[in-house]
Amino acid sequence: MKAFIALEFEKLLANFKTMAADPGLSDNIVGAVELCVESLRAGGKVMFAGNGGSAADAQHWAGELVSRFYYDRPGLAAIALTTDSSILTAIGNDYGYDYTFARQVEALGRTGDVLVAISTSGNSPNIIRAAEAARARGVAVVGFTGEGGGKLAPLSDICFRVPSTETPRIQEGHEFIGHLLCALVEAEMHPREAN
Repeated sequence: MKAFIALEFEKLLANFKTMAADPGLSDNIVGAVELCVESLRAGGKVMFAGNGGSAADAQHWAGELVSRFYYDRPGLAAIALTTDSSILTAIGNDYGYDYTFARQVEALGRTGDVLVAISTSGNSPNIIRAAEAARARGVAVVGFTGEGGGKLAPLSDICFRVPSTETPRIQEGHEFIGHLLCALVEAEMHPREAN
């Protein structure tokens, strides 16, 4: 077990070292923050969607914006499309699981909003349909994928491709970038007052 733990730490550190060395990553983070801030300042919202662990990330990041991240400030308009069991089961029953997020984007998305679409493979059918629905409505798409990007990458205005093919490593990278996104959106929307 200790050997496995040590190997997992090595893989985590190697992945983050690769991410830190990518000069485009910081540019993409700044770009994603700017998309979200522009939307929020115009009265728009940030929608989050993902499956499984990525659904947990969607809920986590929406919670960071609506509640708080580093400090107290007014809430920010964000929603996880993964949380309403009645909506999810109705859409799944009436249209099929592939439409669980697209239908919500059709109902809630407005031009100028942002969809944060999370799929470690970049190929989750319900995420792809949501991204397509977003683009059709003038909703910006920020994709979170693994190294290949999958079908989600070309549908994204900005795509974070964590440089790994292992789901746990991809999710760890997503969590770090998601936290940066939340922290920077919070700081841009409501700068912390100097003490």
